[in-house]
Amino acid sequence: MNHPSYQVLVLCTGNSARSVMTEVALRELSNGQFQTFSAGSKPTGRVNPFAIQQLANQGFNTKGLRSKSWDEFAVPDAPVMDFILTVCDNAAGEVCPLWLGHPYTIHWGFSDPAAVEGSDDDKQRAFDEIYQQIYRRIQRLIALPLATLTKSELAQAMRDIGEQAP
Repeated sequence: MNHPSYQVLVLCTGNSARSVMTEVALRELSNGQFQTFSAGSKPTGRVNPFAIQQLANQGFNTKGLRSKSWDEFAVPDAPVMDFILTVCDNAAGEVCPLWLGHPYTIHWGFSDPAAVEGSDDDKQRAFDEIYQQIYRRIQRLIALPLATLTKSELAQAMRDIGEQAP
């Protein structure tokens, strides 16, 4: 059966943790059904080492990950997105660039594990918890009958997933 493939831009303010983990996990777990990218409105300039470690622990390729500005995706030759997925409340409330193709905007809020203070064990536990929340939402998404949903139906289903407990 021919499955559709969708382009998704995952946004968070700093593009260092939640958005990067969601980008990689969605791409890897969906087996090509979602082509993913991530960016931030105010990128930190580096991916959080705990996010990289979390992704590596899942067996995902972390080579080439970088924190980047959403401006890279608002230029004429940028990939045309089907969905903009915000994963932090700050990014959800910001005025975004005009995206080519007028993608659907979805919000899946997650607490910021990079904001956790304490020992490295405390920080790793926070990243573990948020990754598990991201993973559960992605599992709900990829369990949908993607081949039978219109893009607008998929957008609504993604919104519904974002309203469920992570």
